[in-house]
Amino acid sequence: MIVRGRPSGLRLFLVFRGSVLKDIWKVLLVNIVLATVVTMTHGDLFSHKITLTAIPFTLIGLPLAIFLGFRNNAAYDRYCEGRKLWGEIVLQTRNFARQCLTLIEHAEPLKAGPGLNDVRVRMIYRTIAFSHALRHLLRDTDGRAELKPLLSQQEWEKSCKSANIPDYLMHRMGDDLRLCLDEKRLDGCLASNIDATMSAITAASAACERIKSTPIPFSYTLLLHRTAYLYCFLLPFGLVDTIGFMTPFVVGLVAYTFFGLDALGDEIEEPFGNLPNDLALDAICRGVEINLRDTLGEEHGLTPMKPQNYCLM
Repeated sequence: MIVRGRPSGLRLFLVFRGSVLKDIWKVLLVNIVLATVVTMTHGDLFSHKITLTAIPFTLIGLPLAIFLGFRNNAAYDRYCEGRKLWGEIVLQTRNFARQCLTLIEHAEPLKAGPGLNDVRVRMIYRTIAFSHALRHLLRDTDGRAELKPLLSQQEWEKSCKSANIPDYLMHRMGDDLRLCLDEKRLDGCLASNIDATMSAITAASAACERIKSTPIPFSYTLLLHRTAYLYCFLLPFGLVDTIGFMTPFVVGLVAYTFFGLDALGDEIEEPFGNLPNDLALDAICRGVEINLRDTLGEEHGLTPMKPQNYCLM
């Protein structure tokens, strides 16, 4: 996620970190070169004059801009929903840690540390592992090594065999909650409150999986891709007789706008990736871990992640 203020003056045109220009510069360059060739030949192709007026581009350009805007709005809705869901996970993990420490009775004083027999500590460490596991699941990365210090050896080995580690960890949470009920450390009403918090965390994670597994319909995206490319590559033939030598400049500006909007929609459509404009899941998970370790009273030495070159991952 790009974290910076809006540049002013000349710097506005020199910013490349987070810009889609690096993704579209090749096709943009080809479009400008084509526009230059069309300008130099006055629209002649193999001794045949290609005559186009601005009318078809006016008719197509407005609907194309509207549909690109609609698609980008749909992609941004997915981005915003993903951030809201992770905000819900942050909130509910804090609630869960507080409930574990204040509602579950235990004969011994609280001692933090992974692998301890204290069910409160075990459940809070498992919650930290849950957030990291969900991040790796959404990004299709291998996070098993990162989870190992947070789980018992047996539980870690079983989680490695699971296709959905966050779901496995939540089932283990349910087992520990059942254990607390059986050992009379918790009455039924309080257990119901904790279970509701666990259900809220599960619901948010399942919604994140829904966003990841349900892209914007490909046929809609393909139609916009094709139309934008045809529009921009035919545009020089419709402008050369009207604006002459300014054709490459105008075509370059229009192509940058359409290609850029197209590429931006592709980038934010999947909000959980590792691209600069995707959600900063690493930083969010670090925040969750700091919050829960602080709740346990640990001396962990972790600090919130800072942007590197204006990019927060």
